[in-house]
Amino acid sequence: MREEQTLSLYDLTIHEVADLLRRREVSAVEVTRAVLDRIHQVERRVGAFVTVTEDLALEQARLADQRRAGGDATPLTGVPAIIKDVICTKGVRTTCSSRMLERFVPPYDATVVQRLQAAGFVMVGKSNMDEFAMGSSTENSAFFPTRNPWDLERVPGGSSGGSAAGVAAGEGFYALGSDTGGSIRQPASFCSITGLKPTYGRVSRYGLVAFASSLDQIGPMTKDVHDAALVLNAIAGADTWDATSLPTPVPDYTQALIPDLKGLRLGVPKEYFAEGVTPEVAGAIREAVRVLEGLGASVDWEVSLPSTRYALAVYYIIAPSEASANLARYDGVKYGFSAEAETMWEAMEQTRQHGFGPEVKRRIMLGTYALSAGYYDAYYLKAQKVRTLIRREFEEAFRRYDALVTPTAPTVPFKLGEKLEDPLAMYLSDVCTIPVNIAGIPGLSIPGGFADGLPIGLQIIGPALSEETLLRIGYAYQQATDWHTRRPTL
Repeated sequence: MREEQTLSLYDLTIHEVADLLRRREVSAVEVTRAVLDRIHQVERRVGAFVTVTEDLALEQARLADQRRAGGDATPLTGVPAIIKDVICTKGVRTTCSSRMLERFVPPYDATVVQRLQAAGFVMVGKSNMDEFAMGSSTENSAFFPTRNPWDLERVPGGSSGGSAAGVAAGEGFYALGSDTGGSIRQPASFCSITGLKPTYGRVSRYGLVAFASSLDQIGPMTKDVHDAALVLNAIAGADTWDATSLPTPVPDYTQALIPDLKGLRLGVPKEYFAEGVTPEVAGAIREAVRVLEGLGASVDWEVSLPSTRYALAVYYIIAPSEASANLARYDGVKYGFSAEAETMWEAMEQTRQHGFGPEVKRRIMLGTYALSAGYYDAYYLKAQKVRTLIRREFEEAFRRYDALVTPTAPTVPFKLGEKLEDPLAMYLSDVCTIPVNIAGIPGLSIPGGFADGLPIGLQIIGPALSEETLLRIGYAYQQATDWHTRRPTL
């Protein structure tokens, strides 16, 4: 961990660099050059990016400086960001870290990208990820694994590992990730940054390459909670291009950032401290809860969510089933990788054989099996019924508590290759995050401590559209601790 010292420009938060830009102590071009220099310095070791957009970033920075000179700026104007390579960017390739889309250049921007452009952001690149967002370590990328800036022999988590590692390493002030079963929060935990999975429908999914449509959600990955509120302000809200987006008005999330928790009721579900959660993680989270208690919250340590233990099984039926349907479009005909063969059927078979990696194929086969005749009722339909039970248990808990507090991940970051040959062990890395997606509710991961120099994440879960409450809790915790201010040494 870094000793106390003056932070470099790339180590600052969005709100800190926005203050410098507002006071004209630096320009957006200078800030962007500092981040690009940092990318050149550390990227070879970290591997956070599939594509670095240096020329585009400098052009956007120049426009941001003009905009600030004209008095038309937001907190994000001129602040460099990273976009996960599953989110469409017009004119910039969007690969999903897959050979299938290695040369795909979208003709349009995702809604979240349009909204960031309206705020004046600067995009320094597209981040590496597990192929089609399927994985927990960013080792399933078709191109290369991403490494954890806190220990280059360990994984950054997944599937948004490139986004998390890039923010932690100072290669961008914030990133957008996507979260289907923990893919924002688990890498946020592993890289000691802040990651928010909003309520399903709070942020438009238009332009997000689909994995599991009833579970996917885009959210911010930042250095602290204040920054997460700023990014959520920019990207949240209804979208006519996404029929599942919620029409609820968007508040100013920064207004929720107050440093005490008086009057809030927190629950600690015992199922999240069961087998698989290491003593170091459990101890750090219990200590973090005591900090929250000291900030004025009342805490119930004996909450039970008994259906939680079925969430992993439910997820690995529903998510692969939806992936099987969504990925059927990659047939080598319209776009993406296309193999040559004598017949159309042979070409389609070879396209999918060589275009998809092992984990994607595994999940397509799982999903296709669960949806097949004779098995649909036994697997998919039953999983949907248990999903309803899980959602109802959360709803019942939130009648008594404003939020629930749990570990984000059951362990600290594991070593590269450690779980690659054991899919079940890899899937268990998301055991604490998956129930949130199943229920469609928001979850926030913030730095909650370290064990032997490796990060531990604290997860805060709330009812639908309770992002303000989660951000308030996270902000108060970060005012009372310094875990989020620590930076890795590279």
